Amino acid sequence: MQAKSEIVSRSISFVSSPRSGNFLVKMLAAIAIATTAFLVESATAEAEAANSKYAGIVVDAKSGNVLYSENADRLQYPASLTKMMTLYMVFEALEQGRISLDTRVPFSAYASSQAPTKLGVKAGGSISVEQGILGLVTLSANDAATALGELLAGSESRFAQTMTAKAHALGMTRTTYRNANGLPNTAQMTTARDQARLGIALRQHFPQYYSYFSTRSFKFGNRVIRSHNRLVGSVRGVDGIKTGYTRAAGFNLVSSVQADGKSIVGVVMGGTSTPARDGQMRKLIATYLPKASTRGGSNLIAQAAPAPVASPGASVAETPVAAAEVDLPHKGPTPDARYEVASAAVAYTDAPAAKSENPLVAEPKAEIPAPTKVKTKSFKQASVAVPSPAPAYTAQETAANSVDALTTASVGPAAAASKPAPVAEQGQGGWVVQIGVSSSREMAMDLLENAKSKGGKALSSAKPFAVAYANGGDQVYRARFGGFDDQREAVNACKALKRAGVKCWAAAQ
Repeated sequence: MQAKSEIVSRSISFVSSPRSGNFLVKMLAAIAIATTAFLVESATAEAEAANSKYAGIVVDAKSGNVLYSENADRLQYPASLTKMMTLYMVFEALEQGRISLDTRVPFSAYASSQAPTKLGVKAGGSISVEQGILGLVTLSANDAATALGELLAGSESRFAQTMTAKAHALGMTRTTYRNANGLPNTAQMTTARDQARLGIALRQHFPQYYSYFSTRSFKFGNRVIRSHNRLVGSVRGVDGIKTGYTRAAGFNLVSSVQADGKSIVGVVMGGTSTPARDGQMRKLIATYLPKASTRGGSNLIAQAAPAPVASPGASVAETPVAAAEVDLPHKGPTPDARYEVASAAVAYTDAPAAKSENPLVAEPKAEIPAPTKVKTKSFKQASVAVPSPAPAYTAQETAANSVDALTTASVGPAAAASKPAPVAEQGQGGWVVQIGVSSSREMAMDLLENAKSKGGKALSSAKPFAVAYANGGDQVYRARFGGFDDQREAVNACKALKRAGVKCWAAAQ
């Protein structure tokens, strides 16, 4: 009895001592924090899958099989996932010897003026290409992305043209770029499937540079910049790739995972918060990495021939930019005169479809885009853009906007050879203002709602509507404002939208 009393006494003495008490308190607090974090992340992951803006995909990077897909072909805003393509273009230039890691990247006034997050380099300053790469993969620096684009193509607009052409050459048929950093632009769109394709391409085409995506921090001047990607270093096998966020896009993430002889690339887009996005990606990795194949490993994304890129200071007339020939759904790149794609290219192949884990989308319907045919040509004006994944504007529509022809060219792709047959035309008379094309009526109306909030008085009496068009058996929707009595009203409304950063064009109905 005495011995037992002594043991209890010693135990009480140990627990009550200041040193042991502090240790236990700290240990219990750490366990509580870890448990709470796990429960919160699990709950947010569950909520994320029910988010109406959510899109996701997981691709077996060895076999090309799609292991999971939800809204993977729905158009989304890429936000800073855009910088993946910016880096693809930088890596390509490094591989070609056009630049080196030590090449200086000058910052123009335009590059320096980009919104945060950024490195904060003043106009006239410069950094090395390697510092620019590190700034993009860790801080997601908007100013560095713009400066790199200007270095490679002379201007960001020309760089966006080459980005889009490269995307189409890689088989990213629904992606359009308008800038190098992903800051808001209503015409800059992509899909989860296209981003998965780009993630795989970065890994396969540039293994000598891909390791930059796993950088967790780097020193820039007196600052230590840490990565925004919280999964690198915390989830086994995750070696990159990129995060992204804007208010319109939500929280985006592309993750590459290599473990146990298996390899996957996952994409989460439209997340409601950083924890929700990260929690959903953790769940996808845990669920689908075990289902990935250990066989395969051949290049899934054929490497297209380098696109012609304007040298700094060159005029567009001196350096024409070719539009890629696009006439396919989602099964891989199609070669044309300017982009010779290896015949051994392997495209994504959908595995037997499983039921969606999202109870709100019991039977998800992939929104497959209508094939778009754009003739290869050279553009001689800086404002002319490469083709958009959306259906081409017709020659009749382009000609109708004679007052604002240059703006028409800068917004829409080159005119198609023939006009798709209208499915349902709204009973609108007079003039209209078109702001874009979407794969669903809902997305077209969302574009219109967003544009109207920015148009002010010029759009106060405008009537938003979506026009359905048939193209190759599929339907697409053109987002338009109607109710303008004459050309002047429509053009003034379009000018108001442009001042607010919304691309548009006016035409007679």
